Amino acid sequence: MNISQAVIDFANLAIKTGAYEVADRIYLQNLILDLIGEGTLETQIKPSGTTDSLVLTDILCSIAKANGRFDDTVASEEVFQAKLMNLLTPTPAVVNRFFKAKYADSPSAATDYFFNLSKQNDYIKTRAIAKNEHFYTASPYGDLEITINLSKPEKDPKQIATERHAVKSDYPKCLLCMENEGYAGWINHPARTNHRIVQLDVAGETWGFQYSPYAYFNEHSIVLAEKHSPMMISQATFARLLAIVDSLPSYFAGSNADLPIVGGSILSHDHYQAGRHDFPMAKAELKSEFVIPIFPKIRAGIVNWPMSVIRLRADNSQDLVAASTFILEKWQQYTDKTVDVVARTADGTQHHTITPIARRRGTDFEIDLVLRDNNISEQYPDGIFHPHHDVQHIKRENIGLIEVMGLAILPGRLKTELEEVKRYILGEANTVAVYHQPWAEALKQVYKNEAIDGYMQNALGQVFLTVLEHASVFKDTAAGNAAFARFVGELK
Repeated sequence: MNISQAVIDFANLAIKTGAYEVADRIYLQNLILDLIGEGTLETQIKPSGTTDSLVLTDILCSIAKANGRFDDTVASEEVFQAKLMNLLTPTPAVVNRFFKAKYADSPSAATDYFFNLSKQNDYIKTRAIAKNEHFYTASPYGDLEITINLSKPEKDPKQIATERHAVKSDYPKCLLCMENEGYAGWINHPARTNHRIVQLDVAGETWGFQYSPYAYFNEHSIVLAEKHSPMMISQATFARLLAIVDSLPSYFAGSNADLPIVGGSILSHDHYQAGRHDFPMAKAELKSEFVIPIFPKIRAGIVNWPMSVIRLRADNSQDLVAASTFILEKWQQYTDKTVDVVARTADGTQHHTITPIARRRGTDFEIDLVLRDNNISEQYPDGIFHPHHDVQHIKRENIGLIEVMGLAILPGRLKTELEEVKRYILGEANTVAVYHQPWAEALKQVYKNEAIDGYMQNALGQVFLTVLEHASVFKDTAAGNAAFARFVGELK
């Protein structure tokens, strides 16, 4: 495909997305020419019908690079790509108008539109995401999901060297701020020129709705506060989550906890995660039921899950908000030293919070309340209810919302490291990392010559199950179940 054909096809695609009108064609083509560093166009060429925006962008980027429009660092190329994709993307006001018009037909039609646009303009990095490895492994609690995250590109040495001399900026304050919409980006801040945010009414407040660039699950989206304010789990959190699933009934909505160790990676900006995905925890059944006397219309129970989860279900979302707040307040004050559960330490520090997840079940609302405790001890300096040292060779990061629900997000380094573990198990020459050595030896001792890939996947699943068990405040043992029952007794 020559230069003129690529420019004309890209302009045609931008018109189809609604970013421009047919009358804008000549103007748009000249914008593209200027961006890629070209000065002439063969106007007699007709659109070829090519609709793959990524293919066209690759062609135009290669032309621009040859013309010196950006340097050879990854960050510079991404900034340029985003500027090019911005031409495919309607303005924020137009995107919001389209979303609302689609929503009038159905919520799913609205999210389908926005999701497809975010893929087409490469805000959602579909090609990078496709590199991730994903599989399921069996456990006593149902299948667990495992992802080895290979999507986020590593910084190249030239970029790292450039960052040392980059001017620091606090605009936008973080990657979740509204001010990222349309922000060009620079060497130390990802390009967001093609980024769009839909405004949602969430329990009477304006919040932003966007998709995650490096999605971990289907239609992975983020609902973010309009103002840069810290994460906080409160009555308002439960009301917002239930309002989100009321507005977008095919999506779940959940929040990371608001405390270090048990919280998410960004605690400085209040936000929730949502999407169209049926997580393992959502499929888990109740192992016991109980009644909360002051909320007689609510069905309550303990979920059969490796972490400590209370599930509430009702047809009235306001009842669930009130009951969830009641349980949060009880948990924030609850101590049971027989199982190392301490609500506040002597200095008055609060250690208890909740990871909540809401969803629709037909006409009912359902919310899971995962009890969290971020205490540390001499034995467990990283966290009593955090992955312990024996599993940190696989997972040492915080166990946030996604992992809580049964999807492990494991670091990309494991891709090559696990190949060495396989070789060790098979008795082949290897370079197993020192921190994997005890695990590799244990796996080799019980290996029975089965298919090695399946064997390793099951082994990873067992480690992830152990991670979840470590994060559970009430273990699934006789003593732990008795302790959980004592807390439930406080709700009666």
